[in-house]
This record gives sequence, C-alpha cells and structure tokens, in this order.
Amino acid sequence: MSTTDDAAVTYLTQEAYDRLSRELQELIDNRTAMAQEISDRREEGDLKENGGYHAAREEQGKQEGRIVQLQTLLRTAKVGEAPVSDGVAGPGMLVTVRFDGDDDEESFLIGSREEAETAGVEVYSSASPLGKALTGSREGQTVEYETPNGRTMKVTLVNAKPFTG
Repeated sequence: MSTTDDAAVTYLTQEAYDRLSRELQELIDNRTAMAQEISDRREEGDLKENGGYHAAREEQGKQEGRIVQLQTLLRTAKVGEAPVSDGVAGPGMLVTVRFDGDDDEESFLIGSREEAETAGVEVYSSASPLGKALTGSREGQTVEYETPNGRTMKVTLVNAKPFTG
C-alpha cells in the first residue's frame, strides 16, 4: 500500500523543470571532460602535493552529487500541476501570512529552492521551520514555530492558493 507524502513532493513549473533538465544534461555531458581533467592533473606528479588534482577530484564529487540530486528531484517532481485549492498550506501553495504583532501581510511560495529562480516570489522550503509549521494548516489558523535563533514565533495563515507560476 503506497501513500503520497505531499511534504516530499516538489512542484515545479515547466520552465523550472526544463532549466533543471538542461543543467542535468550539461553535467552528464561534462563527465568525460572532468575525467580527462583528473587524468591530466594526475600526470603532473606526486599526488600528495598536487593541488590541481585534488581540486579536480573535489569538483568531480560536487558534480556527481548534483547529478544525483537533480535526477531524484526531476524523477519525483510534479510538473505544472498545482495542488488542489482547498485553503490548506503545503508544497506548491502560495501562502499569505501575518506574523503575530505585525499588521502587514507577507506572501511566499512553499516549495523547493530550485523553484526560487523562476517563481518570481520568495520561496520557503516545506522543510524550513516556517514551512513545516504552516504545512497542513488551514486559512485563519495560527501556528507557532521556532526560529533558528531559538525564538518562538506565531504566524496566522491568511490565504493559501495553488501557485500557478
């Protein structure tokens, strides 16, 4: 029996999905060049004192990590599908909130930082303290969360609607 965990779902616009797909393909295409760079640096001599070799190996590790991250993200992403509009905060929802003691409202997307480049609005991860606290809350509900510096904050969900990009 399988269930969908909406907190683990990443909603991406088609534009973000295409951009991330291009980045993944470029990284995969660069594997041969990176292997050649490491080989060339290895030929320069003693590996203990070869900074170029170690830098190339470190860069290769970063690229391989990013490839795995992108493959996982793109495999599990929901593209162009907004969550159902039911006034409940969660991934893929554009939320408007009011912080306790503040009359101003703030709007942001609960989503992936990968979406931040193309969203055109501020993005908070559903794994962030604020994102976790809001996820599952309904319009009008006030929730508490702990900030990274240890303060407890209260925030009221004013509105939650699907982000349409």
